[in-house]
Amino acid sequence: MIKAIFFDLDGTLLNRDESVKQFIYDQHMRLSTYLSDIHIDDYVKRFIQLDDHGYVWKDKVYKQIVEEFSIEGITAEELLDDYLTYFQFHCIGFEHLHELLENLRNENYKLGIISNGFGTFQMDNIKALKIETYFDSIIISENVGIKKPNPNIFLQGLSLLNVSPHESIFVGDHPENDIYAPSKLGLKTIWKKSNQYEYVAADYMIDDLIEILDIVSDNTQSNQ
Repeated sequence: MIKAIFFDLDGTLLNRDESVKQFIYDQHMRLSTYLSDIHIDDYVKRFIQLDDHGYVWKDKVYKQIVEEFSIEGITAEELLDDYLTYFQFHCIGFEHLHELLENLRNENYKLGIISNGFGTFQMDNIKALKIETYFDSIIISENVGIKKPNPNIFLQGLSLLNVSPHESIFVGDHPENDIYAPSKLGLKTIWKKSNQYEYVAADYMIDDLIEILDIVSDNTQSNQ
């Protein structure tokens, strides 16, 4: 019987691509004193390319942007600080996010987040989505010193919720970190489809978060 559902954050609950796009547009306008010589579309496009869906940390991204666009008057470090401060105000959740979590809580499933990233930054984003109260545990890689796909981060999540792998499902968008790694431990997996990957060998695939309700229900009933 399924007792717990674990979620990745970026690309799974948080629509990171849209959030980043909105933030970068806003950053260009807010810091127009330093960035106005760069066309806003060029600034946004280059940031998104260098960011690589969040897999390149922003210190490297901003360093490259400052060099490529010959930005003066503001440093890469200051642009990074701006990102860390203001990104949270542009967080967009995927459709049906709150409806899904509300239904799962009402059905008494245990819920957890296991996310790579920096602790304070990711927690700010979780709070910005207004979802932190739905979760029984939130594990962020910086806070525990290990990151996905290391199996120990999943084992820690299972321990915190006092469930076995066979009682749990992991939902995520990354084929290695969110699907292959937890499946090796015995968790069922749900791939939140992403334009980055054509096919991922998960137990289930979804376009919309709300589809998780039927998957969880079917797994619970089939084991009764």
